[in-house]
Amino acid sequence: MDSLSQYRSASEANDIARLMEATTADVEVVSPISGRMIFKGQKDVEFLLGAVYGVLRGLKWQEEIGEGDRRVLYGEARLLGVRLTDAMVFDLAPDGQIRRISPHLRPWLALTLFAVVLGPKVGIRPAVVWRALRNGAK
Repeated sequence: MDSLSQYRSASEANDIARLMEATTADVEVVSPISGRMIFKGQKDVEFLLGAVYGVLRGLKWQEEIGEGDRRVLYGEARLLGVRLTDAMVFDLAPDGQIRRISPHLRPWLALTLFAVVLGPKVGIRPAVVWRALRNGAK
């Protein structure tokens, strides 16, 4: 199974450990809420994605676009009953592992709810937030 297929199935099942096996050691996630926050490294990204996929319901990836080292997955989920769509961009390392994840969430209402729900869950680890802010300032 390639890394993107593994990410798809693991995220739909909220299996964060299996999802992380599809990523590089220095994986990055660019925050869709604050474009200047970049979560970097297995530990911080695992914590973040655990919080993210823990609040979403009914996640289904519907389409994969692209080839080579850049791919896009389009999917839908629900958050507090509101439909959320994502066009998630993946940059792959030469070995096919996921190196960088850039989510693009919409609509505005769902993104706002996502920020309100996710903020306190991620905020319980201020060092993770601080590192993400510092990574984005570079």
